[in-house]
Amino acid sequence: MSELEVGGPVALIGAGKMGGALMDGWLALGLPGSQMIVRDPAAPPEISRLIVEHGISLNPEIEALAARRPRIVLLAVKPQMFGDVLPALKPLVAPGTIFVSIAAGISLARLEALLGAEAEIVRAMPNTPSAVGRGVTALIANEHVDAAAQTHVTALMSAVGEAHWLASEELMDAVTALSGSGPAYVFHMVEAMAEAGAKLGLEPEMAMAFARATVAGAGEMLHRSELPAAKLRQNVTSPGGTTEAALKVLMGDDGLSRLVEGAMTAARDRSRELGS
Repeated sequence: MSELEVGGPVALIGAGKMGGALMDGWLALGLPGSQMIVRDPAAPPEISRLIVEHGISLNPEIEALAARRPRIVLLAVKPQMFGDVLPALKPLVAPGTIFVSIAAGISLARLEALLGAEAEIVRAMPNTPSAVGRGVTALIANEHVDAAAQTHVTALMSAVGEAHWLASEELMDAVTALSGSGPAYVFHMVEAMAEAGAKLGLEPEMAMAFARATVAGAGEMLHRSELPAAKLRQNVTSPGGTTEAALKVLMGDDGLSRLVEGAMTAARDRSRELGS
C-alpha cells in the first residue's frame, strides 16, 4: 500500500498549474505513477517530464480509461470548457468513481447536469499555495458520496496542504473570498509595505526584500505555532512602542479590518454572480 491511499487509480483531466501542483503532491506522498492517468492534449513540458519519469498513462481513450475504473477523476480544466469536456466523460460514471471538480463557480447541480444525476461528485476549492504544499482546500459533496469516498478525497487534497469539509455548498462563495482570493490580498499587502518603506527612505529593491521576508517569515510563524493569530500579534506589540503606534492606525474604525471585510464581501458577491 502506498503512503497516499485513495482506493484505486486517479485520473487527472487537465494538467495546468493547479493540476500539476496536485500531481506533484500526490507523487511526493507515494502515489505510484502506475495508479495515475492524465488526459490533456497539451500537457506543459514539466508535466510531460513527470509523466515519462513516473510511467504515468497519458491520454488514453475514454473507453480504456473507463475500463480501469478510476477511483477519483479530478476535473482541472477551465470552467468555460466544462460544457464540452464533461459530457464526454459520462462513460466514466460508475459506482465507486468520484468526480472532484476544482473549478470555481461550477455548482454541484451544474456538474450533475453535465455528468448525470447518479454521478458521485465533490466540489473542491484549493488555492495557489497548493503549488508549494501549503494550500487549503474546501470540500462539499453531493448525496451520492459516502464516508469512505470522503476519506479518499480528503487524503488526495491533503497532499498539497489542509482540507476541510463544508456544511453547506453556499459557504463555497465565502471560502472563495477568503482562501481562494486570499493569496492576492497578502501579495498586495507586500506591495503596500514595500511602497511605504520606499517612501520612508529605503531603496525600493531593499524595501521589497524586507517586505517579502517579513510576510514570509510571519506566515511561517503562523504555520508552526499553535497560538492564535491575535496572541502572536500581541507578542510583537510592546506597550507604547512602535508596533502599537502602527496598529492603532491599522485597527482603527476605517482600518484594515473594515477594508478586508469590504474586499471579501465584494469577492463573495462576484463568486455568486459567476455561479448563477
